[in-house]
Amino acid sequence: DEAGPAPQWGGIFGNDNPLVLEIGCGVGDFIVQMAALHPGWNFIALDFYNKGCLKTCKRIDKAGLSNVRVVRAEARSFIDAGIPPESLRAVIINCPDPWPKLRHRKRRLVNSSFVSYLSGFMLPGADFYFATDFVDYGLDVAEFMAGQSGFENQLAPDKFRHALEGYPVSKYMRRFLELGQPIYYVHYRKEL
Repeated sequence: DEAGPAPQWGGIFGNDNPLVLEIGCGVGDFIVQMAALHPGWNFIALDFYNKGCLKTCKRIDKAGLSNVRVVRAEARSFIDAGIPPESLRAVIINCPDPWPKLRHRKRRLVNSSFVSYLSGFMLPGADFYFATDFVDYGLDVAEFMAGQSGFENQLAPDKFRHALEGYPVSKYMRRFLELGQPIYYVHYRKEL
């Protein structure tokens, strides 16, 4: 089964605005807020689950946004087939499955190898955002990113923060914040 040519995102969006990928858009609460804040950026909201993609589409329609497209696919498969090298202005990953059991942690999406992989699809100067409500995952990503080649910490001297100015809070994040559980934010930029 051969994949067709990669999508021409400029043609799909009708402009050549910067391209941002959110991996794991959930029900679309975050991406709708982000797209409204940044109308000059084009957003791809990626998720594996039909239900989340459908809810995201409904939120986008309700908000009247034209700068978001929803894709239902597995992350690596979609990126390999649908994202040209060095084309992303930012990659955003919010609250991915933390795989809390020690024996399952190797299944976590975000690790040093995955960030190295993403780097090839990111423009020089592109931003990488990671957020989680799971303490161990937040600390793990903050720790390995500190040694990740080709990226600069935008929160230095901190490795992570519990708030990011101008960064929308999703319904899912809000639920944990209301329970007194902090969100761990990591923000790096690919070196020029």
